[in-house]
Amino acid sequence: MVLLSSTRRGARIARRLTERQLADWQMPSEAAEHIVAELAANAIQHGRVTGRDFRLTLVLDTHGVLRIEVTDVRAERMPSPAPTTAPDAECESGRGLLIVQALADRWGVDLSPDPPTRKTVWATLRPRPHS
Repeated sequence: MVLLSSTRRGARIARRLTERQLADWQMPSEAAEHIVAELAANAIQHGRVTGRDFRLTLVLDTHGVLRIEVTDVRAERMPSPAPTTAPDAECESGRGLLIVQALADRWGVDLSPDPPTRKTVWATLRPRPHS
């Protein structure tokens, strides 16, 4: 678990830390890096509160399932469900959760019951067989 500034720089660091951690675990990192990038970008765009950081947590269980969590303090700003159609090609946003949904085996949102309220957007990746 690491706290990162709710800035574009913090989001870039989250992706780099993910790459390094997964290299240490000898796991493929491309899908996880994309998921972290999208969830961190959402945390800084939709979950930012001045002076408050977002939290990145990576957990690898004994079965090789990776759980990615990005937590911010804007629990009232829930991620919108993915639209049934892709965003217009001219739109500069609106694809993040579609990317997460495409790459992750599962994803969701948990809310903390204790103050200060926080939301954690999470995604899991199961190990893939080698080709």
